[in-house]
Amino acid sequence: MPIPSGHKMPTRKTAKENAFTQLQQWIIDGTLQPGEKLNDIELAEALGVSRTPIRESLQLLEVQGFVKMYPGKATQVTEVDKESINDLLPPLAAMQALSAELAIPNLNDTVVKQLEETNDRFAKAVKKKDYFTALKIDEEFHQIIVDNASNPYIHTIVASLQTHVRRLFFHNSIILTEKSIEEHNDIIKLLKEGDGQKVSAIMRENWLRAIDEFNSKKSD
Repeated sequence: MPIPSGHKMPTRKTAKENAFTQLQQWIIDGTLQPGEKLNDIELAEALGVSRTPIRESLQLLEVQGFVKMYPGKATQVTEVDKESINDLLPPLAAMQALSAELAIPNLNDTVVKQLEETNDRFAKAVKKKDYFTALKIDEEFHQIIVDNASNPYIHTIVASLQTHVRRLFFHNSIILTEKSIEEHNDIIKLLKEGDGQKVSAIMRENWLRAIDEFNSKKSD
């Protein structure tokens, strides 16, 4: 039978990949709380898989710093280190800033429209004070830019850093303000104008400002 040109095989995830993704998400959003002891038998039953992919997933999560395994004793979800924001955001800001510059040659009307529509949804969530949703949409906005930078190394680094930032933000109820909406609009405008230097600067500021906001919230 003839095979259509350009056909791509659907990506099939293994049991380990599915288990890893779900466990990571549960740790990030607090379904599995910091300090909680994890039972691989219970997790295997909950996810409908054998214990092997659960164990393998927990080993990967330990490498990422989401769990701590104590051989022969227990596996626990790690605590959320609030001070880690000072280490996490500067490199993430640098990667996001570079992504904005690299994305400019790949922009088209479809991408611009996607960014504008995403920021509109972000603005609605912020104005409704639905900050949990706003955080997710904010990440979606920036991911569009990272994807269009078309650099697999940046994509991998950002993905790694972003999981820890996401957990930190969710657990500490970070409030995104209308300032972020304005900055997103400026980013879109500068991307359309092809001004790599300015869009890089404002993208970096957009991320680093969160450190000051986080620290001021912590001191309240």
